[in-house]
Amino acid sequence: LIRKIPTSGKYTGIPVVVVPIRNKDGYGIAALGVVDMVGTVDLGFVFGDYPEVVKQVQECVRSRVAVP
Repeated sequence: LIRKIPTSGKYTGIPVVVVPIRNKDGYGIAALGVVDMVGTVDLGFVFGDYPEVVKQVQECVRSRVAVP
């Protein structure tokens, strides 16, 4: 599973999720991708008038980031 924001092509700047399709030997033979609608939402903008929600999201993200 790959989550990316392409820097070129038809979907430049649009978050996508892509999964490779492999044959029985493990070689990639195709890929299936979809536009990540959740990834296109700017939560800071949407919830800008609700600072407590933004704070909770930031805390959740920080808790998932591993510190080396």
